[in-house]
Amino acid sequence: MNPSPDPSTSWITPPTPGRERLSGTGTAIVTADRVLTGRRDPRGGEAGLEALTDPLHGVGILLLDATIAAVGPVPELEAAAPAGAPPTRVDLPGSTLMPGLIETHAHLATSGTDVEYPDYGPQEIARLSLNAARSARELLSVGVTSVQSLGARHYVDVALRDAIAQGELRGPRVRASGPQITTTGGHSWHAGSEVDGPDSIRRSVREHHKRGVDTIKVMATGGFTTDASVPWNAQFTTEEIALIATEAHRLGHLCAAHAHGTQGIERAVAAGVDYLAHASFVSARGRTELDAALADRIAQAGIYVDCTITADIPAMVARDDSFAPPVRALWERGVRIVAGHDAGIPQVANRAYVGGLEALEAMGLPRHEVILAATSRAAAAIGLAGVTGVLAPGYDADLIAVAGDPRTDLAALRDLRLVATRGREFIPDAVPGLQRRRWPAPGQDPDHALDPGPAGILAAHRAGVERAATHPDV
Repeated sequence: MNPSPDPSTSWITPPTPGRERLSGTGTAIVTADRVLTGRRDPRGGEAGLEALTDPLHGVGILLLDATIAAVGPVPELEAAAPAGAPPTRVDLPGSTLMPGLIETHAHLATSGTDVEYPDYGPQEIARLSLNAARSARELLSVGVTSVQSLGARHYVDVALRDAIAQGELRGPRVRASGPQITTTGGHSWHAGSEVDGPDSIRRSVREHHKRGVDTIKVMATGGFTTDASVPWNAQFTTEEIALIATEAHRLGHLCAAHAHGTQGIERAVAAGVDYLAHASFVSARGRTELDAALADRIAQAGIYVDCTITADIPAMVARDDSFAPPVRALWERGVRIVAGHDAGIPQVANRAYVGGLEALEAMGLPRHEVILAATSRAAAAIGLAGVTGVLAPGYDADLIAVAGDPRTDLAALRDLRLVATRGREFIPDAVPGLQRRRWPAPGQDPDHALDPGPAGILAAHRAGVERAATHPDV
């Protein structure tokens, strides 16, 4: 932002305010009908969320530059405002103020099409950087003010993080991981960080540190989007994952593990990772089979889990429950569930974020828990505890306002009335519509069409095992 001009300044181009009501500098008061702070309701009860209201005066927040200075009834905010020029005022009747949403699992540099990484030739790094900038604006346009990037070639997420933090681009606050660490030929090998053996592992983690990442991500199992990858099998030994986690922690980083298969989940938990992506509990039998004792160990260790409940998951599970991430069962056992969607991979658009929250509720997570999973708990999961995810004094002013009350219907999160990061308003871009996938596709025989997602891959695996079992023992 421009500094206050000296009276003698002679402008070539004078500063212009644009359409932003909040500049991120000076004092401002934002009012609404209610404030969801991102905390649990201290009184308990079914609502589950702390909500501040004052029917007579209204409630809101007082901003001082990029920081929240006070939260509460409007008269208290007005009394707390510093002396001098009156604060900027943004009144949003009928709205709910709440922490900005947080995406804990994104791939910002992908193409956003059915081809995750097209062949960009010699322009690859430039095009991936532009993809990441586009993804950042798309996320911010749907109210996501912080995002954890869990895989980006060439460390373009690190560059994006710094450009946004320095005000050169608009986007969510980024927590970057660079390329995923995998085995040679393992899931996401194309990201560019294949390792084999202890020395190779140490060197890779240290290179990530040198390049400035926030989080180290390891591909503990195979995945569904890399040819010849086996999601139910582990890719690393427990000792190898422990080496990655230990080295990450020594260097001051969190360690996240991609883990679909139960074998890889168990090794990642034993190794001491901080975060699990997917936790699908896929067994060698080719289906989700929850290991309750392992779920208890995840809860006891305080590991954060995103079950990657995308907007299409409820319909996929209704068709074929062989792949059914056990989010409700994990939550009931005390696991810390957060809102991560693998955003950016084919069929999972960044702008589908709110659809993913609705799917999380449809899969059994109570609505107030979904809101916590998308705000304060998500902030803690990606290393931003005490920084964002809560509307309270001293926190950064990352916030949204929505029409209505999301405690009544999560669809309210689509009706944005304000988006601000570090106290500065962002005017959302137009967001293209996104249709639900049709399955089977037009013209396909539903009795012979494989589901295009993980369930289809697992069904093909089970069919292969069954065919092999019929072969004569000769």
